[in-house]
Amino acid sequence: MRTVGNTRKRAALITPDSQLSIRRQCKLLDVPRSVVYYKPKKESAANQLLMELIDKFHLQDPAAGTRRISKVLRRYTQKCIGRKRVRRLMGRMGIEAIYPRKRTTIPGGPSGIFPYRLKGLKIDRPNQVWCADISYIPMYRGHMYLFAVMDWYSRKIIDWELSTTLDTAFCLKCLNRALLTFGSPEIMNTDQGCQFTSEAWINALIEGDVTISMDGKGRWVDNVMIERFWRSIKYEDIYLKSYETPRELGKGIRSYVLRYNIQRPHSSLSDMTPEEMYCKNTKEAA
Repeated sequence: MRTVGNTRKRAALITPDSQLSIRRQCKLLDVPRSVVYYKPKKESAANQLLMELIDKFHLQDPAAGTRRISKVLRRYTQKCIGRKRVRRLMGRMGIEAIYPRKRTTIPGGPSGIFPYRLKGLKIDRPNQVWCADISYIPMYRGHMYLFAVMDWYSRKIIDWELSTTLDTAFCLKCLNRALLTFGSPEIMNTDQGCQFTSEAWINALIEGDVTISMDGKGRWVDNVMIERFWRSIKYEDIYLKSYETPRELGKGIRSYVLRYNIQRPHSSLSDMTPEEMYCKNTKEAA
């Protein structure tokens, strides 16, 4: 039986520069040609504005679901905005309300779910624990997704990557670059997103001899350090500048991350910058 997921995976194997025609490749892989030629339709300007507002409201109240957010949007915009529309846009953005769920089943995936290993752990040195996450980034027209890896102890942003889609490839690209540049941490903590339970992600960490830790279901506070970074970069840069193109967005994020790492003092770090804290303790450990 043909499924949408399997069809898309097979369609990804089709290349225009192959010696075989597109028609022949589709026939061999049992893929409709319409899937190969299809280009996702962009959201309207009105929906892009709603997505930006949803992102702001979600940062302020992570426990708000589609019902509450749709009510807030109706009050804010003075327009009739349905709950189903909000649910679809939140799904497109990759965000959902955070609340305790009934634990009637044990979640699992291709590689399984790993336990949370930071509870009660004293984190007192760089590269002991890294955390990673993905966040929706609004633009003047359109949106992108930002993936970042942070050193938990020093708050330093180790590396980051932008993508137009919520796939695993751009996360792996950033992770491999970070491991190559800074070496392997002892523990990597993420949420239970499909990118982080994929075999490719799990295998990359196992090959790097990294212990895997995952947040509990709905427990955003388990990865609170990088959640705070999302709030900082959005309110201090993204929302203020409303970047128009991916190129401008990339330059803006690069500039902000440099400022965040090198110039911005943190009260939790005794007014040191993340870079100072990371380098100071790395040298002492050596």
